[in-house]
Amino acid sequence: MKLVSWNVNGIRACVRKGFLDYFNEVDADIFCIQESKLQEGQIDLELEGYHQYWNYAEKKGYSGTAVFTKKEPIRVHYGVGEEETQDEGRIITLEFEDFYLVNVYTPNAKRDLSRLDYRLDWEDKLFHYLVELDKTKPVIYCGDLNVAHHEIDIRNYKTNYGNSGFTVEERGKMTRLLDAGFIDTLRYFHPDTEGIYTWWSYMSKVRERNIGWRIDYFIVSERIKNALEQSEAHSLVLGSDHCPIVLEVNKELL
Repeated sequence: MKLVSWNVNGIRACVRKGFLDYFNEVDADIFCIQESKLQEGQIDLELEGYHQYWNYAEKKGYSGTAVFTKKEPIRVHYGVGEEETQDEGRIITLEFEDFYLVNVYTPNAKRDLSRLDYRLDWEDKLFHYLVELDKTKPVIYCGDLNVAHHEIDIRNYKTNYGNSGFTVEERGKMTRLLDAGFIDTLRYFHPDTEGIYTWWSYMSKVRERNIGWRIDYFIVSERIKNALEQSEAHSLVLGSDHCPIVLEVNKELL
């Protein structure tokens, strides 16, 4: 089973930049996007063989998530119960027979950290949500999580200490989740590999020089680690300021 997650930074713009070419080539069983930046009816995406589930933000041109899946889920849930997260279209949960798939676009704390308290409250609620799901069946949690967990996950870590996405508080929330029985799948396969990033600034030559951050993740329940086959970033795929990330799982071992 192949899963893909990609912050497309506007699905309409990404489609114009080759989204469908990549989508068809990668042939994922489940394809998650974040930051769709549209409202219902603003795009007619022809994805033959896929069920589509969209969570739109009420604010136009902002946030939003979607999941495209070959297999129809048992049920779909939007948000984690808080009105604010549903308003911003940040979470979709699909329940399948053997696992939950949770696609998330985590709020940014903002450059001046004015939204850090909101972000930390979000993290607490999501943590409890994921832990509760995990009591029923394994969880595959993915998306743009807006945090570089360790120094290895950011090119210029020394000058970014304390900045949005690399604060002690945000990184600590990630550590807490992993300590609660979850695995960062990319680091499971590539624990010491430097230079693996998933987001780059649009500033000139930044992506070409690979001055990036790894802020997109596939995180799974630790008890299904034997089912993991590969986790990687497709950094050469353009179309957004993020690149797609891919997780391959042996479905028979879930």
